[in-house]
Amino acid sequence: MRLLSPVSALFANVCLCASGIAGAEAQTATPQAPNSDPVYQQVRNVGLGGEALTIHDVDLKRDAATFHLQSGTICFVAPVEGKVTGAVFVGAGTLVLDPPIAIERASLKYLAKSDEFVERYERMVLRFTDSTYEELKKSGTPGGSCDAGLLHDSQHAMRHDRMLKYNLDARILQDVLSTQPGGLFVAFVHGKRYNDKEIFAIDPHGAPGLLLPVAPEEVELVTYDENKLGVWAAFHQADEYKNGTASSAQQNSLIHIERQQLDTTIEKSAHLNGKATTTFVSLTEGLRVVPFNLFRTLRVHSVVDDKQQPLAFIQEDKNDDADFSVILPRPLARGEKYVITTTYDGKDAVFNEGGGNYYPVARNDWYPNNANMGLGQYTSYDMTFRIPKGMKIAATGVPVSESNEGGQNVTVWKSAVPQTVAGFNFGRFKVEETKLQKPEYLVQAFANTEPPDDVKALLNMVNSDSPGPNGQRVNRYDVALGNMSTTPLLKKALAEAQIAVQLYSDYFGPAPYKQLAVTQQTACNYGQSWPGLVYLPICYLYDTTVREQLGMEFHSYGYWKAVAPHEVAHQWCGHEVGFNSYRDQWMSEGFADMSASLYIQLIEKNPKKFIEFWDDERTQLLERNKEGFRAIDAGPLTMGYRMSNDRTGFDVTRRLIYPKGAYILHMLRMMMHSNQTADQDFKAMMQDFTKTYSGSAATTEDFKAIVEKHMTPDMQRLGNGKMDWFFNEYVYGTALPTYKLDSSFEKNGDGDTVFTFKVTQSGVDERFRMLVPLYLELGDGRIMELGRASVVGNSSVDGKVPLKGLKVAPKRAMVNYMDDVLATPN
Repeated sequence: MRLLSPVSALFANVCLCASGIAGAEAQTATPQAPNSDPVYQQVRNVGLGGEALTIHDVDLKRDAATFHLQSGTICFVAPVEGKVTGAVFVGAGTLVLDPPIAIERASLKYLAKSDEFVERYERMVLRFTDSTYEELKKSGTPGGSCDAGLLHDSQHAMRHDRMLKYNLDARILQDVLSTQPGGLFVAFVHGKRYNDKEIFAIDPHGAPGLLLPVAPEEVELVTYDENKLGVWAAFHQADEYKNGTASSAQQNSLIHIERQQLDTTIEKSAHLNGKATTTFVSLTEGLRVVPFNLFRTLRVHSVVDDKQQPLAFIQEDKNDDADFSVILPRPLARGEKYVITTTYDGKDAVFNEGGGNYYPVARNDWYPNNANMGLGQYTSYDMTFRIPKGMKIAATGVPVSESNEGGQNVTVWKSAVPQTVAGFNFGRFKVEETKLQKPEYLVQAFANTEPPDDVKALLNMVNSDSPGPNGQRVNRYDVALGNMSTTPLLKKALAEAQIAVQLYSDYFGPAPYKQLAVTQQTACNYGQSWPGLVYLPICYLYDTTVREQLGMEFHSYGYWKAVAPHEVAHQWCGHEVGFNSYRDQWMSEGFADMSASLYIQLIEKNPKKFIEFWDDERTQLLERNKEGFRAIDAGPLTMGYRMSNDRTGFDVTRRLIYPKGAYILHMLRMMMHSNQTADQDFKAMMQDFTKTYSGSAATTEDFKAIVEKHMTPDMQRLGNGKMDWFFNEYVYGTALPTYKLDSSFEKNGDGDTVFTFKVTQSGVDERFRMLVPLYLELGDGRIMELGRASVVGNSSVDGKVPLKGLKVAPKRAMVNYMDDVLATPN
């Protein structure tokens, strides 16, 4: 996804019958009401029981956290199915958090403004399915009482707080009904030093994405106060780091969805009716409660198994913790396959924006999708869409058939290969298309024939005349917007898409998808890409004059030039090769941004625009936001969107992972480039990476291994056969060198020019090393890459280079001319 910072307030923004019924019993079965499972109701409504303990100097160790209960009372909740799942503590205590990895210790130190994180508290609520009850029970003496309101407050926060709305009760039910021991631990800490609203959580199946997705990591600390909001720490369990199993490729979710059969009807009003038959495999032993990701306003009517037997399910009010979960009638074994069919409907998952414009709001959860998964799990899709007659639809996959039935346009789609996600876009579209031969690809472009209602309202406002001083009619606004039609630039969108497909196929190898639809969406401030489907912002399809009139070209950092090629590039980086963790998302967004620079350099063939692109990328990294922070200083790329918080600013991550991720790939490209072979080595590396991880998720370490496989001799020499130096500096670090070049030209005895230089590197530590590029501008204006100097630490390298055959001295020598290295501006 390529986002544009907010630029204008004007643009802020069936058949449900089950088939194949077998037997009279199935025909008369009544769907179960939501949330009606009796054990779930016990968990949901649990209160304090009669068991309380007085404790002194008790340490409760939970992974990297130590809860020291100095003195006080612990009151336990009533048991459910014989299991105690919570407690309230009132007294004096501290929480000490010591993350197991340096990157998290540094981040926590930064946010806490202290060398160690020690929180004091007098009130705390614990929810758990691990051994906490047994441990605490042995540590105190009976007696005491607690305020039951603390438990109610924690329940209210999870269910209703607009920052959370996570159904913790459904998660606890997973372990209550499982045949296996649970491992969940959640502490609501009323801190006195940092914040009154802190949550520390451990979940072996991936910590809950309370504020941002952090799975597959199992441990997290967050504050959910609107005035102090953020993820303070997240990491794998400490034992995984000790035994070397900690990895962002870890698959610790509960299920893998193998196949989705989706039958979706969208009415003219945009009301969505859906039926999803989902085939999944259990990835754990004793699974009975299966969570899914479904848009909160899509309300489930029924869930049945493959024998049409009704299943219990959980889905609270759409304005609360509306997470959808299915309760199976029996526990599944690891590796066991199961099929369910869910019927659901609702509004607000798609908006009718007027004029035949429809805006799909729910992008990855308009059907029951796997919970806690990013773009790292691959599923086969069969989809049927029913939309109003006269509308046209584009969707992920390959179209199988199209017909008109009862006033509806009916299309059937099938995924050519397993996909990370499924999606669609429809409206009163005009369509242009072209068929490529090399590679074989159908490229289509879709734009609406009429503007949406908000654009019509803007045009009416701008174009309405008012009486002037002499009675003449005058425009009240000093702007000229024309009719703001998007169809005139439809051919531009098609041309950019087809050229980008050809370019990226050359650099990254053939994509597994043989069809691409680039489509207009009514949102103006971002683009998005799904397999075979691109959503382009409506403002991309306005000409430059209109965007200038609306103030969208100011501080756009080249956004409008890059958005289309960026989104097309996600067909390779983000979908063919996915990512399983927020730690690796920088590759998807950064590689797509870098791919846009290839488009600008090789297609537009304008060196000035290419350098301007990288200047814009660097500006985003080095420009201070309103909180006073530069994105490059906020933290390493692998912290992902977690770096956005109330202290550093909520725009800082967007301004980091896109441009810095792009710079990393750009630097590798420039290191591997030579005057003799051009980009041959870089292409070989990227094609190897894409082919190796096609149809799977890749990690940062996976990419590093591919880079090391394709190092040039200079790269091998600088790092002794490894790329640790580069990744430590730019991926896991925040280095930013400064370069100075002193140079002169003289003649030797043969009349050839001799280049004398001294390049100085500063602003780094003693371990920093880099291949620093030197360029010459010749007398005729041509730019020549001379070579690279290896510089380590804060030091200088000098030398003399005879330029054999060059009789006329160059105009000048330059360092880092092509922004080959992310450094301070020269």
